[in-house]
Amino acid sequence: MEKQLYRNLGLDLARATEAAAIQAGRWMGLDKPDEADLDASRAMARVLHALEIDGTIIVGEEKKVGHPSILDSGERIGTGRGPAMDVVVDAIDGTLLLAKGHPDAIAVAGAAPKGSMWHPYPAIYMEKIVVDREVAPSLVPECLDAPAAWTLALIGRLKDKAVRDLVVFILDRPRHRDLIEEIRSAGARVLAREEGDIAGALMAASVKVNVDVLMGIGGVSEGTIAACAIKSLGGAMLGRLAPQSEEEREAVQKAGLDRKHIFSAEEMVSGEQVFFAATGITDGVLLSGVRYRKDQAQTESLVLRCETGSHRVIVADQKVSSAVS
Repeated sequence: MEKQLYRNLGLDLARATEAAAIQAGRWMGLDKPDEADLDASRAMARVLHALEIDGTIIVGEEKKVGHPSILDSGERIGTGRGPAMDVVVDAIDGTLLLAKGHPDAIAVAGAAPKGSMWHPYPAIYMEKIVVDREVAPSLVPECLDAPAAWTLALIGRLKDKAVRDLVVFILDRPRHRDLIEEIRSAGARVLAREEGDIAGALMAASVKVNVDVLMGIGGVSEGTIAACAIKSLGGAMLGRLAPQSEEEREAVQKAGLDRKHIFSAEEMVSGEQVFFAATGITDGVLLSGVRYRKDQAQTESLVLRCETGSHRVIVADQKVSSAVS
């Protein structure tokens, strides 16, 4: 039985995503994604280390970005005096979106009691389908292998929509060329983004956003973070490891990871004590971006708690330095 956590740790996580967003927002449109990511990660880490938790980052991004960072897998965070927690973070979901000044770059973090989170190290990529609570009860594992047209027809029936009225979020990558054509041939519309896997999952899982499903291959770390939000929103997710290079395939095989098993959001993050926070960096469908004025910054954040189903949108004004560190 899970130990009851009376505090909403999502509010604490929001302090970390706010800090990352405020720092990252200074780099919008400057075409310096690496510098922005480093600055945002440092800002997020400073807040995370001050939280009253005994936390461990379960899935970092070191394999995906190709170099170490201060928010890598296995890093200990928090003061060590609070509850033992698994933590997943991304200081900037959509670094290239931010660098180009595009919409929906966000800072995100999720947490659950120690041992709750799936961490298939050293896997990097996975297949995904994400839907909202209207479709969740009927999203079966077979959907991941079925033709896109079949899955889209199922979603359309459940939402009382024609397939041509559905919107599919997908990453605009060469690996998705055939899938995008398959979706278009089925008659559905495509919202293709260069990055923003977590933001796309949030769009698909929210009944308030005009996105009906996320499809395609994205990051494992993004999938685990998204699972925290999807569970809290009552949506559903299917995921399966999908190595994208021979090196990754060999690493996954050596680690003994199952490449055939189709995971649900519940398998990726178990239990009800799940928390999620996101703060907008650039303006987008989900959240407003950071607004700067003199020595003030205004942020908009989403805070979710799975157990209670609480869904908070927080607008905060903070005093900040006007200089980029």
